[in-house]
Amino acid sequence: QLQASGGGQVQAGDSLRLSCAASGRTFNVMGWFRQAPGKERDFVSASRWRGGSTYYADSVKGRFTISRDNAKSTVYLQMNSLKSEDTAVYYCVADQSIIVGNIRSASEYEYWGQGTQVTVSS
Repeated sequence: QLQASGGGQVQAGDSLRLSCAASGRTFNVMGWFRQAPGKERDFVSASRWRGGSTYYADSVKGRFTISRDNAKSTVYLQMNSLKSEDTAVYYCVADQSIIVGNIRSASEYEYWGQGTQVTVSS
């Protein structure tokens, strides 16, 4: 139900924009996690439709921006000033109801996209 796109290989300092389209429904919470080789899956960012709140991992705050087009049931992740440590597979996630305190927890999200690779060369 979630189709992510926009990954690629870039140089450090470049920008990329990821997109994730949800088919068939609108979710209250949509966001992104990422997983680097040999590491756990980490929270990146999330957006709540009701209230419009956004959330970011400290490692991406100020560089990444999440946005939504609810008419298209699509969430975007604009990634600027990319660093080599941003290299990972990025997963789009969605759920209908997550309390604020759990929004950074991967286990809270019922729906996951297929992942898109982002590679940043230094």
